[in-house]
Amino acid sequence: MVLPGATLGVLGGGQLGRMFVLAASAIGYRVFVLDPDPSSPAGEIAHQHLQADYDDGDALDRLASECSVITTEFENVPAGALEQLQDCCRVCPGANAVGIAQSRVREKQYVQSLGISCTPFQPVTSEQDIGQAFENMGPDLILKTARFGYDGRGQAVVRDSRQAAQAWQDLNKVECILEQRIDLQTEISCVLARSSMGVTDFFPVAENVHRNGILFTSTVPAGVDEDIQRAACSHAQSIADALDYCGVLALEFFLDQHGKLFFNEMAPRTHNSGHYTIDACYTSQFEQQVRVVCGLPLGSSRAHSAVTMVNLLGDLWEPCEPSWDQIMQDNRVKLHLYGKKQARPGRKMGHFCVLGAPGEETRPRAEQLYSRLHSAQV
Repeated sequence: MVLPGATLGVLGGGQLGRMFVLAASAIGYRVFVLDPDPSSPAGEIAHQHLQADYDDGDALDRLASECSVITTEFENVPAGALEQLQDCCRVCPGANAVGIAQSRVREKQYVQSLGISCTPFQPVTSEQDIGQAFENMGPDLILKTARFGYDGRGQAVVRDSRQAAQAWQDLNKVECILEQRIDLQTEISCVLARSSMGVTDFFPVAENVHRNGILFTSTVPAGVDEDIQRAACSHAQSIADALDYCGVLALEFFLDQHGKLFFNEMAPRTHNSGHYTIDACYTSQFEQQVRVVCGLPLGSSRAHSAVTMVNLLGDLWEPCEPSWDQIMQDNRVKLHLYGKKQARPGRKMGHFCVLGAPGEETRPRAEQLYSRLHSAQV
């Protein structure tokens, strides 16, 4: 076990890293953050901010020499950086799991090899692939970049091969996938923690609502059948076990109108849809990340409250910072702002959670509070 008082390293200085720093510091750890941004949200509150690129060999050497264990807050860390660190110290999660999650093609092929259903897809590296995709899956597909796409970026709905070819050209012909659109009922996500000894614990399954390709709300308890939730957790367990995963892992699943479950994607880290755990669970996903990478016993992931988490994007900062009193008058609201210096449309600036008694419906009240906040800006 790596006990409090030790130094932990985290690759990435965004809001997930910031919340990891807060959780680790509360327990008594020191945290070093490696991030090239001089004003990164995590770097500003870490005990040490190493301002360097992720492939800076000297910075990686220093991180490895001063930290007892290193984790990551995002999956697009260069594979070589993780491999270099693994040669010197403990890294959770490992390079293999992160590498698979970096590519939609590798990720989906890996999950399919475990007998878990994905939405039908076709890798795209040529116009011939595009034609074949429409021949096999029909019209009305989604073109997605294989790497680096998130929050709706690097995606386009395409109706025919001609439109898809133009969209692929607009994406500079990088490797993509064409994915069949399903008759979606809802999306759910599972966030789990798995130790190096294979001990696994699940947070409650969240039901997610998106707007313009970006997560808007996550609600617990999820409004889907418990058998569906158990199936999703079973798939998540199979994936984590096959990867011999150590750390916090988030997995998203689509549920279609016929009740069929499809794997969408995974993130080898804490996740936006798990932010509700900070306020509604006995142990947050960030404290659980600290515990699992340090080899400590896992905390209780049980929820003590119903909850809806609402994302706050930079759009709300126009024409000025929102009037937080619009939501803070509700004494069951918990506001979290990420300390980002510049608000931009689509940028995640913070979130708030609306708590309720166990089993209470919290989403209507959360949406009402968000509307009040938004209306005050107009």
